[in-house]
Amino acid sequence: MAENGSNSEGDIRELIDRFADAFRAKDVDGIMSFFAPEIVSFDILPPLAAVGTNRFVKHWEEFFESHEGPIHVEFPDISIAAGEDVAFSYCVHRIKGTLKNGPQTDWWLRWTACYRKTNGKWLIVHEHVSVPADLGTGKALLDLKP
Repeated sequence: MAENGSNSEGDIRELIDRFADAFRAKDVDGIMSFFAPEIVSFDILPPLAAVGTNRFVKHWEEFFESHEGPIHVEFPDISIAAGEDVAFSYCVHRIKGTLKNGPQTDWWLRWTACYRKTNGKWLIVHEHVSVPADLGTGKALLDLKP
């Protein structure tokens, strides 16, 4: 997608790279530094919507606590549309690790993030993470690969 802001697309790409680094480090405080206080998240963890950082931080704590050892994350082929103070990105991203109860995971998830630039800093104000579902069984399809 074409960039509309002068360096906005590059700034968003850098933010996503730093976000991935904090994710791999299981750094909850680092992760939360990328989200606006009014974040609205539609995540793979319940509830259907997490509104505000007080609720959203619990998602990250629960997610990192559920994994043993390192977690791999990558955001390949991300598309970004950016203006002066609003932007969005989307991609299929990969999370790979080992759950504490034993199973290895290798999930490809859909991720969309919306950003707002406030006081010169880009923050994620909305994100949506999802997986396709089998309509016959109602079960999530976590084994799909791009």
